[in-house]
Amino acid sequence: MVLDSPSKISPLALMPGLIPALGRLVRMPVLAAGLAAAMVLSGCVVPAGYPTGSGPGSTPTRQEVLTSNGKPLAANDPILDVAARMTPVVIRFCREKLRRGNCAFQIAVDEDRAQPANAFQTLDDNGRPVIVFTRSLLNLAKNPDELAFVLGHEAAHHIAGHIPRRQDQAMTGAILVGILGQSAGLTGEELKRVQEIGAGLAAQHYSKEFELEADALGAEIAMAAGYDPIRGANFFTRLPDPGDRFMGSHPANSERLAVVRATVKRLAGG
Repeated sequence: MVLDSPSKISPLALMPGLIPALGRLVRMPVLAAGLAAAMVLSGCVVPAGYPTGSGPGSTPTRQEVLTSNGKPLAANDPILDVAARMTPVVIRFCREKLRRGNCAFQIAVDEDRAQPANAFQTLDDNGRPVIVFTRSLLNLAKNPDELAFVLGHEAAHHIAGHIPRRQDQAMTGAILVGILGQSAGLTGEELKRVQEIGAGLAAQHYSKEFELEADALGAEIAMAAGYDPIRGANFFTRLPDPGDRFMGSHPANSERLAVVRATVKRLAGG
C-alpha cells in the first residue's frame, strides 16, 4: 500500500521501545503538567507519522502493513505473513480483555535504515493503536517466532492499558512534586522543571513492571497464534542487556526470558 495523508502520532501515547537506550530520543514540547519528560522515552524514535489505513475492526491483509516512505513492502517481507496471522489473534485478545477501546491495530514499518533495531507501540491522533517496527529490527530477527513475539509484546502494552496508566502516574508525580516545589518557594521555570522531573520519575517507576506484563501477555498472544514464544523470546539473547539498573526502563533480559518460560509452562498446564 502506498501511503499518502499521514496521521499524527501523539507524543503522550508512546510506550518504551522493546530495546532500551538505543537510538535518538524524541524531542517534544514541554507540557503544562510536566508530562513531556515522562514521555520522552528511551529506545524509541517516532517517525513523522503513519496513516490510519482501513477502518476500525479491520484485519490487515498482506498489502496493509504500512511504511514510513510510502513504498509497498516486498512480497516476501517476513513481517507480512506474521502480521496477517497475528493481527486477528491480537484483535480477539484486545476485545476480550480491553472490552472498551480501539482494537483496530495498525502495523507499520519505519524504513529509515539509520534507525537502530527497535519496535514500539503508540496511538495515532484518532486513538488507534499502532505497532511500529524499524527495518533494522526486521533484519535482525532470525525467524517468524521472534517477530510474532515482538508484535505480541507491543500489542500487549495497548491491551494492558499501559499508556493511560503511565500518563496517570506521570500526572500524579508532576502534581505531587509541584506541590512540594511550591511549598519550597519555586515558581515559573524552576517549578516547571521539577514537575518534569517528578513526572519522569513517577512514570519510570513502573516501566519494568509494564515490560514484564507485556512479555507475559505477548507470549500468550503469540502462542495462541501458533508461534513458539520461547523461541521468539530468544531474540533477547542478542540484545544489549540492561541488567537491573536503578530506575532503568527495562528489566534484565534473563528476567524477561524467565517470565516467558513461566507463561508458556502455565498455558501448557505444567
